[in-house]
Amino acid sequence: MLLHKQLHFLFACFMTVLSISAQNKKPTIALKEIIASIENRHHVTFNYSVNINETHLIAPEEFLSLEQQLIYLEKQTDFYFENIDNKFINISLKTKKKSTTLCGYIYSSIDNKPIENANIKTSDNKHITSNTEGYFEIKKAVKSEITISHIGFTTKKINQNEIKDNDCIKIVLESELTNLQEIITNSVLATGITKNSDGSFIIKPKKFSILPGLIEADILQTMQQIPGVNSHDESVANINIRGGTHDQNLFLWNGIRMYQTGHFFGLISAFNPNLPHNISIYKNGNSAFYGESVSSVVTISSTAENFEKNEISAGINMINADFYFKKAISKTAYIEIAGRKSITDYLETPTYTKYFDKAFQNTSITDFSQNQKVNYSSDKKFDFYDLTFKLFKKLGRKNTLILDLISINDNLNVFQKAAVNNSFQSQNDELEQENFGGNLVFERNWNKNNQTIINASFSSYEIIANKKTSIGSQIVFQKNNVLDNALKIENHHFLSSKFSVNDGYQFNEIGVTNLDTVNSPQFYRKSKSVLRTHAAILESKFNDSISRISFNTGVRFNFIENFNKFIIEPRLQFNYGIAKHFNVEVLAEYKSQNTQQIIDLQKDYLGIEKRRWVLSNNSTIPIQQSKQIALNFSFKKNNWLINLENFYKKVDGITSSSQGFQNQLEFLKITGNYRVIGTEMLFQKKINHFLSWLSYTYNKNNYNFDSFNPPTFSNNFLISHMISGAAIFEKNNFKIALGTKWATGRPETTPINKTADPNNPVIEYNSPNNKRLPSFFQVNFSSTYKWESAKNIQYKLGLSIMNVLNRKNEISEYYRISNLTNGIEEVKTFSLQRTPNISFRINF
Repeated sequence: MLLHKQLHFLFACFMTVLSISAQNKKPTIALKEIIASIENRHHVTFNYSVNINETHLIAPEEFLSLEQQLIYLEKQTDFYFENIDNKFINISLKTKKKSTTLCGYIYSSIDNKPIENANIKTSDNKHITSNTEGYFEIKKAVKSEITISHIGFTTKKINQNEIKDNDCIKIVLESELTNLQEIITNSVLATGITKNSDGSFIIKPKKFSILPGLIEADILQTMQQIPGVNSHDESVANINIRGGTHDQNLFLWNGIRMYQTGHFFGLISAFNPNLPHNISIYKNGNSAFYGESVSSVVTISSTAENFEKNEISAGINMINADFYFKKAISKTAYIEIAGRKSITDYLETPTYTKYFDKAFQNTSITDFSQNQKVNYSSDKKFDFYDLTFKLFKKLGRKNTLILDLISINDNLNVFQKAAVNNSFQSQNDELEQENFGGNLVFERNWNKNNQTIINASFSSYEIIANKKTSIGSQIVFQKNNVLDNALKIENHHFLSSKFSVNDGYQFNEIGVTNLDTVNSPQFYRKSKSVLRTHAAILESKFNDSISRISFNTGVRFNFIENFNKFIIEPRLQFNYGIAKHFNVEVLAEYKSQNTQQIIDLQKDYLGIEKRRWVLSNNSTIPIQQSKQIALNFSFKKNNWLINLENFYKKVDGITSSSQGFQNQLEFLKITGNYRVIGTEMLFQKKINHFLSWLSYTYNKNNYNFDSFNPPTFSNNFLISHMISGAAIFEKNNFKIALGTKWATGRPETTPINKTADPNNPVIEYNSPNNKRLPSFFQVNFSSTYKWESAKNIQYKLGLSIMNVLNRKNEISEYYRISNLTNGIEEVKTFSLQRTPNISFRINF
């Protein structure tokens, strides 16, 4: 071993001497240019405070290693070149004088990454902060002690007399567990997904690795990998969490409530996956600051973690193209702009064709063609876009102002015609759906222990359908509009490192308009309602790493102005570390909701997005109220993660119109409730570069409508058993994932007889949801590869395949009277067929 090292050293010296002799005839260049060249070739950073502008020499040969080039530079100049971990090179002057400055690098003990903005203080009260590489330089004090501190880390003191002159020290700060109060489980399901002590799941798209079928961190697709979260029809506009409907979930984008969550009418998320920086998903026990939801809460924040870093990126896949731009416009402000648009205006890819076929099954679009027998043709146009803007501005040392704007739009235009008995019939369908919103945030840090945040936001949602048929020259026009204005004030009081108290006030004014018109026969219906609510919020948080207890409790006092009604909503999150590797968690909540989506007719809005928003009237449309409690256990050791969640949930005040019935309850207007008891399990193991997991979900979910017989029967969204699994491999810049999902079929209601009297066709049904569809099974695949050019431009290529086996999964079934035969017709809807997607992304 010693001989090997000696030979290596002699070889290095020999190559250095050879380089020197070979370069004697070359011209000299500035040391600064040589340093820049080495930085580009070896991806290192030089730090120096000395003057190198006057130094010129012959450049070392490029074939030399980094170590050999540094040896050469030291021999040819009056400087020392100190190599730290092949990442940073410190340049200092060769002198026998005692150095008056101290330099160093500060790293985190958690991930060994540099710590930016760490505070360095000398004993004579001189201050400085570390840069993005964790590097600092400071004048030595008369006294020998310096102090290094940063929020979330234990403060460290160092005796400067123990540090050699001209040496830059490496300082590692240990995490301060009392401040790291939230994260208890890292890498759940994939890198970039964590679980917090308050029961929430956190997704960081910028750090997201890969999941089966996903090559981007599509927010609403990613969250469906979490046990207890699924979509009964593969739509991100129909996400069911613990038996709830999609409208019972609260979606907030930078504080703006979003009423539209999907593009392509539910097949992809309406939120740009390359924009958000932090996504929180609460299945239960969320903060008292969140109201207007009886199921889950999903909050999306696009506020950048790195203020100073400018970013530009662009990408394209087989559905859309997007861009992202972030620029610091001053030392205290930056702007962030992101946009995405479908490419279907220019190109119809195989992915688009599969999505279109899936989205428009059994709608007015496909019904026209199915009801024609000869000479059918169509011309369709579909596009979507989303655009976001952020302005972030620091006002002095204590104030921050943030402006967020978002616009989402989907547009469909289909013209169809057919020749029947020597005459032409045609149908022109137009559908537009959009959501526009804004939020203005003012933050005031009164001192280190008190903070106030004021949010003023609005959200405007609209869906318009226009159907024109040549038969009778009929025109059907429908519009649903929501305008939501909100004001929220939050006060945060940090009484100690373990205990804090929060209080606040929230005002909401929601207006909903519904319009339906038909020209032949003439029909006109318009309704408009406005609801104003006030809420006072109080909550406390306690976290102690020594006793391993995290305890959050809160209460929300709601007052509904229109009904002169009070509703009190308590919330609870409790987490206790019974042992080093074992945690128990209790989550409980009581919540209410005044808005919901209902279906008047299945063919409303062309049968595509047939739901419309309505407000509670405290009678036929009650205020929905939910109660939920969960007892959870988690075990983590030796890269094993085992999580078990048991829950009970009851939601009162639901209407039959909000549940999507397509049986004998379809036209009834009755109210009731549903109850869910369930268990969710997750088993995960990480071995080197492999991460594998298996999840299982069990649900027992029943309706209860007292005015209907039978009053109790299975919920439309019941999936009794679901098993999902994945195997993920990550090494360097290559990632690959293969996963599968199996689930029992949804309930369906069958007719007593499958034939009907042609003169008086009526369907007589069995008891609601008396039968189950066939089980669902799907295999998904995805892979990405990332590389970087010499100019530090990053490239990423991705491939995904949904439903690799091309299995024909039936996801819904109902019965109707056929327009052609006047008999009973069985209508089936199927899942997405095998669908490939390719993406390419570039980051500057």
